Parts: sequence; structure tokens; C-alpha cells
Amino acid sequence: MTSRVALVTGGTGGIGTAICKQLHDQGHRVASNYRDAAKAQLWQQQMRQAGYDIGIFQGDVADTAQSAAMVAAVEQELGPVEILVNNAGITRDTTFHRMHAEQWHEVINTNLNSVFNVTRPVIEGMRRRAWGRVIQISSINGLKGQYGQANYAAAKAGMHGFTISLARENAAFGITVNTISPGYVATDMVMAVPEEVRAKIIADIPTGRLGRPEEIAYAVAFLVAEQAAWITGSNLDINGGHHMGW
Repeated sequence: MTSRVALVTGGTGGIGTAICKQLHDQGHRVASNYRDAAKAQLWQQQMRQAGYDIGIFQGDVADTAQSAAMVAAVEQELGPVEILVNNAGITRDTTFHRMHAEQWHEVINTNLNSVFNVTRPVIEGMRRRAWGRVIQISSINGLKGQYGQANYAAAKAGMHGFTISLARENAAFGITVNTISPGYVATDMVMAVPEEVRAKIIADIPTGRLGRPEEIAYAVAFLVAEQAAWITGSNLDINGGHHMGW
């Protein structure tokens, strides 16, 4: 397999860490961004102790200028970004009739506008080189909605709209663009939910359990592979049967 440069936004989180490890195991040179330097340095140290050399670069993906500078720094140190995984995301949950504009804009900026901010600096290079992989990590709640998550569901649904448009524009340039929509995965964020709430969620999942971050990372590896070159504009649901559609 050809070794390429992969950038994973939000790589220090649960799913992001699993994706970074999976791409590293495939032989790629992997980078992620950070906002909190102390947290990122501790994460990088833990990764190195586990045998993973992941580059970290300062940049808030909600900010256009910081995103461009972060991509430039990655490319200067590691080389052109050929694999991009837009994984960064936050929640600011509340029912819409109580939602403040700040809660709406924070989620839209980090979860959706970031997709423009980070993809825009890499897409022209991918087109010139006639190869690229762009993957959005969306959510089951972008498909079925969720109480108290109008902001989050709107952003996550918007990610796939971005995917299918970008896929059409760039298919002739050897670039695939796809979405992965995870269900409830056993990350720190989900495990922080009260146990009785978690039990209700699991009871509604046909497989009877939460997902594992590594299962989402495996899907990223599948879509990145050379053999996946005819898969573009697709959304891959990974949710244990929690939400099923055509």
C-alpha cells in the first residue's frame, strides 16, 4: 500500500484516536489538529508510548484562517494531504425553543463550517495530483434527528450534502468523497451519559451494545483503500441496526 499523508480533525477524541491509529497501522503519515496544547501534548506522548507517531498541529477548525495555517503547517512538515477525515465535532444540547444563538453557531461552526475550512485548502492539490480521499464523520442523529439536538442534527445532515456535491465535482479527478454516520459509540462522551439513559439507548439497538471506536476506524480504512475507488458520494451507516434506511 502506498504511504500517504492523512489529516484527521478532532483526532484526540475517542473515534478520532481510533482513526489515527488505523491509518497509522496502514502505513500512512498521520496528523491531527488541536486547540488545547497541554491536552494534545499528553495525547501525543501516550500515542508514542503505544507505538504511534502522530503529528499534532495547532488550529481551531471552526476558524477559516487557523484551518488554512494548520493545513499549510502539516503539508510543510509531512507533505501534501491526500487523505482528509473531517471528524471534529462538539455538542451544545438543548431544546430549540431554549437554544441561544451562541449554542447554534458554535455547533454549526465546529461541525459543519469546519468541513469547508479544512477541505478547501487541500482540494486543489488533490485535483492536481489526481488522487484524494475525503471522508466526513457524520452521525446517526443527522439521519433521524434527536431531541435537544436541532443544531447538531442540522450540522451532521449538512455534512452529507457537502459530500454528495463534492463527490460529483471531483470524481473525474480520482478523488472520492464519502460520509460515515456512526450510531452510539462507547466514547467518553457517551459513557458520561447517566447509566439509566445509556441502558435505554442500548435497549433500542438490535445488536444489544454500543459501537466501538475501532469499528468506525475500520470503515475509514475501507474507504481510503485503493480498491474503494468506485465508492463515492455514499453514506455508510454504522449503528448496530439502530436506524435503518434505503
